[in-house]
Amino acid sequence: MPATHPVAVKLDADVHARMRQLAKAQHRTPHYLMREAIAQYVEREEKREAFRQEAVEAWSAYQATGLHVTQAEADDWLAQLEAGQDVEPPECHT
Repeated sequence: MPATHPVAVKLDADVHARMRQLAKAQHRTPHYLMREAIAQYVEREEKREAFRQEAVEAWSAYQATGLHVTQAEADDWLAQLEAGQDVEPPECHT
């Protein structure tokens, strides 16, 4: 079992009451629901941050090289893929 660390989370009274009601309805503890909520939030935000980092890196690469595909080229390629054709992505150009 992984090591756990106690953390205090202060909730306003309304959210706390709603959490207790939801936990009761799901036959879970509020603690369980909070752990699940935090784990899902962290996973989602990690994915969002990775996507943002990829965008920053792509923008930096574009600024450095000028290589790109046009929207029309990308749309045509995606339409071909959607139609079931096994096509290579368009070549980047300046």
